[in-house]
Order: sequence, then C-alpha cells, then structure tokens
Amino acid sequence: MIYRPLTPADAPALAQLGADTFVAAFGTLYTPQDLAKFLDEVYSPDAVAREIAGGQCRYRLVEDDGALVAFCKLRHPTKFTDHSDAVDPIELAQLYALPGYTGTGVGAQLMDWTLETARSRGHDAVLLSVYAENHGAQRFYQRYGFQKIADITFKVGDHYDPEYLYELKL
Repeated sequence: MIYRPLTPADAPALAQLGADTFVAAFGTLYTPQDLAKFLDEVYSPDAVAREIAGGQCRYRLVEDDGALVAFCKLRHPTKFTDHSDAVDPIELAQLYALPGYTGTGVGAQLMDWTLETARSRGHDAVLLSVYAENHGAQRFYQRYGFQKIADITFKVGDHYDPEYLYELKL
C-alpha cells in the first residue's frame, strides 16, 4: 500500500471513494432522498474539487494496486471551536476506508499522520465528530486518548444524526 498526499487530479477518485465509504458505513440509515442530497453536496466531483481548491483541508490518501482505498482529511480552521477551550485546534474531518481495509492497520497509519501533522503545525488539540452509534470508531479514537466533550448533530440531507464531539489535547 502507498500512503501519499492528495493532488488535484485525485478529485474524481476521492469523490467516488468518499461516497463509497460513506454509503458502506452509513447508507442504510437514510432515505434515498436524504442520502442522494448529502452525497451530491459533499462527495460530488465538483464539491470535492472546490474543497481541495479552498485550501482549508489537508489530505492523506491510501492506494492499493493503483486504486484509492482509504483517506483522511484535516480541516483548519474547524467549525467546532466553540466547543473547545483549545487555542488553535485542527479537525479530523474524515477518516474512512473501504470495507475490507478496516482492521488492517490503515486507520492507525492515517491517525499517526494526523497526529504528526497536527503537532508539527503547532495545533494544541485535534477535534473530530463520530456517529453516536459507531462504537467501533469510538473505541478506535479512545485508544488514542480522544475524549467526548459535547453532543452535536450531523446533517445528512434533511436528517440529523446524533454525534459526539471528541477532542485530543496535544
């Protein structure tokens, strides 16, 4: 497997990977209309290309045999600053892998990159949101020392999911 930064040419493949991983993990939770609206807003090739061009996000991609299979995205500034007393937090906005790549160490490698990047850029905390019923992801983040600091929501179409906001002080 190859771990690498994002290039602008990756936008279409990243959009597809984002949609595929989201649907695999959460697709059954939503009506087809809510899911389609969300995927168009967040994972259409144009939406991903705009986000890449915006410069607020840094990405780490994972390739296997030339295909993208996992990624993580850091966002600065984060939209969660009101929930934290950190001076300059960064947000782990997404850490997703295709089914079959979870539990293989890919997530750990991406988390190591996340924490190294956050520290090297001088951030004093990492924030992330996690679905309230995603207990496996919560255990993964807790192993790194993340702790729940707030109850929040996550909008998918017109539906709001209960989420937890986690923080790791650096």
